[in-house]
Formats: sequence, structure tokens, C-alpha cells
Amino acid sequence: MDSLRITEIFCSLQGEARDAGAVCTFIRLTGCPLRCHYCDTAYAFTGGRWTTLDDILDRVRGYGARHVCVTGGEPLAQPNVVPLVARLCDAGYEVCVETAGALDIRPVDIRASRIMDIKTPASGEAARNRWDNLDALTSHDQIKFVICSRADYEWAREQLAGIVLPPGCPVWFSPSHGQIDVRELADWIVADRLPVRLQLQLHKQLWADEPGR
Repeated sequence: MDSLRITEIFCSLQGEARDAGAVCTFIRLTGCPLRCHYCDTAYAFTGGRWTTLDDILDRVRGYGARHVCVTGGEPLAQPNVVPLVARLCDAGYEVCVETAGALDIRPVDIRASRIMDIKTPASGEAARNRWDNLDALTSHDQIKFVICSRADYEWAREQLAGIVLPPGCPVWFSPSHGQIDVRELADWIVADRLPVRLQLQLHKQLWADEPGR
């Protein structure tokens, strides 16, 4: 049976990336092979409920939002996420897929915006970055660095200098919540004239770490 282990499905505001502020249905898959020290969704590492793709589509339809975000955990750890994303795109939704960047993004439908992390040293998982994913990116995709410290910022700046991204593929610098002052990060970006966008996590400003929001 085509099914996925789901932690939660809910409707809220998208807090990050291009669609920040838009009403969005979130599909949070269970399980993740990484253990980033700043992870705010550790409750999705285990548990969950097996749900058929048909039932997931029905629940998404019931929320009535145009935007859908497939997230985790790590959604790409479950192979059936690939047909789910394709079916969501076929149904006309604006779909994004949030991935840690440690697994192959190529099977994911390119109609979806693949929001891919590049893990910094302070995440504890920088060795897991799958750099060949960069070759699969399109202008519809997005890159995110979660910055925990000045050292993380300098590391991310060095990585940016050595990679070529498709025109229109934005790079987001997001401050690790509670670890770095957002104004400091903003000042560093301005001082270096970095071609990145500062990302404030809207959902954290509105609802802190409340699950399902």
C-alpha cells in the first residue's frame, strides 16, 4: 500500500522562504537520519501514523489552502514522498519540500520548490552535506544556511564563494533561534554585501515552539 508515516498535518502560515506569510498546509513526515543540535521538531523523530497517500490528499484538500509544505523530520527518508509530491503538484498546489540536504533530491518533482539546507559546522551534521545536490537545483529551488555563530557565518560565506547556483535560486541565512542575535547577523550580511536574504522565522515570532503551528 502507498503510505507514509505522518506526525501531523495542519494549516498555518508559512514562516520561511519565498512563501513566508502565506496560508499553507503542512505535512510533517516522521523520522530523520540527522540530529542537528538546534532541531525544533525532535518530536517528529519517532512515532507517527501510517497514512495512505489518498488519505493525505483528502486531508490537504479539506484545509483548502493553495500552498502545501512537505517537511519533517526528513521527508526524503521515506521513498513514498516522491509520489506524494507528484500528486500534490498534479492537483495544482504550490508545493515546497523542506530537506536537510543529506539525501538525493533528484527524485523529487521539479515542479515543487526544494528548500535545501546546507548544514553548518555548529549544526553537528556538516559532514552529511550532499554537495552533488547542488548540481540538481533549478531556479525554482531554494538554499538555506542556519547560522549559529560568527564562525558559522564565515564558513557559510566561504561556501557561497565556491558554488554556482541557477539564476533566481535564493540563498537564505537564518539565525539559529536563541543562539545568535538577528541584528548582528543582519549587520554582517550588509557589511559583506552578501548576495543572500536574511530569513526571520515568522512562525516562531508568532507562536514560539508550539507544535502544530
